[in-house]
Amino acid sequence: MKSYRLAKRMIDVSVGESVRIIRELQELSQNDLAELTGIPQSTISAIENDRVQLGVERAKALAKALKCHPAVLVFPGWEVKQETAA
Repeated sequence: MKSYRLAKRMIDVSVGESVRIIRELQELSQNDLAELTGIPQSTISAIENDRVQLGVERAKALAKALKCHPAVLVFPGWEVKQETAA
C-alpha cells in the first residue's frame, strides 16, 4: 500500500464547523437534521456556531443522522501519526 500518500490537512476546523460541513455535504438543512435527530434547530445552529458544546449524546445522534463516526464530529483536527516499521 505504498502507492498512496496521506492527504494534508489544509485548514483547522472547529467541532461546529465539522458538523456544518458534513451536514451541507449531505445536502441537509438544519431543519432536516433537527427532524432526523430530535435536536432542536436552534441547538444545531448554536452547535455549528460553537456557542454550545456538542456533548456525547448529541454527537451520537448527529453522527447517526449524518452517517459518520462520532469521532469525525468530536475530533475534527485529529491527526493520525503513521508508525514506521522497525
